Amino acid sequence: MSDDAHLPPEAAIVPAASLIPTGAPFPKAAKVALGMPQLRANLAHATGTIRAKRANVAGELDDWERLRDTAAAVKTDVQHRLPELAVEFERNATAAGARVHWARDAQEANEIAARLVREAGADEVVKVKSMATQEIELNEHFEAVGLKAFETDLAELIVQLAEDKPSHILVPAIHYNRTEIRDIFNERMGDAPTGLTDEPAALAEAARLHLRRRFLSSKVAVSGANFAIAETGSLVVVESEGNGRMCLTMPETLISVVGIEKLLPRFEDLEVFMQLLPRSSTGERMNPYTSVWTGSRDGDGPKDVHVILLDNGRTGVLADEVGRQALSCIRCSACLNVCPVYERTGGHAYGHVYPGPIGAILAPQLEPGRHDDLPYASSLCGACYEVCPVKINIPEVLVHLRQQGPHQAGEQAAMGAAKAVMARPRLWRAALRLARFGSMPWRRKGFVRRLPWPGSKWTVSRDLPVPPKEDFRDWWKERQR
Repeated sequence: MSDDAHLPPEAAIVPAASLIPTGAPFPKAAKVALGMPQLRANLAHATGTIRAKRANVAGELDDWERLRDTAAAVKTDVQHRLPELAVEFERNATAAGARVHWARDAQEANEIAARLVREAGADEVVKVKSMATQEIELNEHFEAVGLKAFETDLAELIVQLAEDKPSHILVPAIHYNRTEIRDIFNERMGDAPTGLTDEPAALAEAARLHLRRRFLSSKVAVSGANFAIAETGSLVVVESEGNGRMCLTMPETLISVVGIEKLLPRFEDLEVFMQLLPRSSTGERMNPYTSVWTGSRDGDGPKDVHVILLDNGRTGVLADEVGRQALSCIRCSACLNVCPVYERTGGHAYGHVYPGPIGAILAPQLEPGRHDDLPYASSLCGACYEVCPVKINIPEVLVHLRQQGPHQAGEQAAMGAAKAVMARPRLWRAALRLARFGSMPWRRKGFVRRLPWPGSKWTVSRDLPVPPKEDFRDWWKERQR
């Protein structure tokens, strides 16, 4: 779902630090220079705005909790009947004129998509914002085989031109400000107007003119889907800018990459999700653009419609009775917007296309062994569970994955030592005093930023707060005199 356009003007072009000078080149690692205090301020501003809007529009509905319960029940039903619903979707989509392809993993999905583009006689495509295609790295695969993909969502376009990665599910370019975006357009867009300013309206107009030429010339479009309806074989995309509608209607060939968890049993189920999704994502009562298509029809939209049903680890997730809750996600990003860890670190720190709380439970299951540390990127405060429109108990899954994850010998030894020390009050008090004095050589502005080995393995990517000069026991003893 793409919804930058309905945030305040300063957030619509996405707030961030203006650290890269005008006209400077934008290497892939340019954003590494972004100062963390500024990034935190940007995230706090944008996510705070969305949080407030969400709370307001959700509070308007007397049956909000009943909607959440219903959505959770529908998603649970899908997980119990996923194979039969997938077959039902294929049958009904095929009857309506679409061609359905099955992809076991990212490589197979990418190869199918590339083959379909070649068969359509094209070497480039326009794209609707899609987390599934980011997950399988479709753009990178296209580039490797001589094809070109052009993102048409404004924020995704910014990220693509900067050769960067998205940092938020809903507002992928949240780590850029409008001055940086102007510089990116001037440096990378090619047809940016002379004298382009950093006013949001000017930037949006430059992107609109640039993309309109793409829409009019592209024979093939690629999309994802927010929902896939088994009963009718329909796909649904919701967005706010209208770029998706252009991609879904103008090209001759449409290829949609859809995770199998996006299935809904009945068309009437949309009634529930179309109330929950916009309120939870952008704080709006309804989406400006909701596109629904079923197969193909002569003279109405693309004549060749393809659906690639993507597994890519999802059936493995389905086998875990606790972890499968992650498959209920509708990619609203509400959990990111309330997460104190995400607000402090930003999305790139997660190292996966799905950041934030949902990424912390989904990425380790989709790619076992690669992101086992992500379940620890949480304070277990439960704020994500409170706002999730489909009631995914993210803290429960986090604890479950922590228990399942591998624990190195060094970690086990450290935890064993900590347990032994904390179980003995005198030893614990002595350890606190030692920490206060022992950390003095490495203190800097209230933090311990670098420790000698083996502590360096921790501080290479983390700062530790300086132990307080006075702990609670000393404070209490002093006041009892």
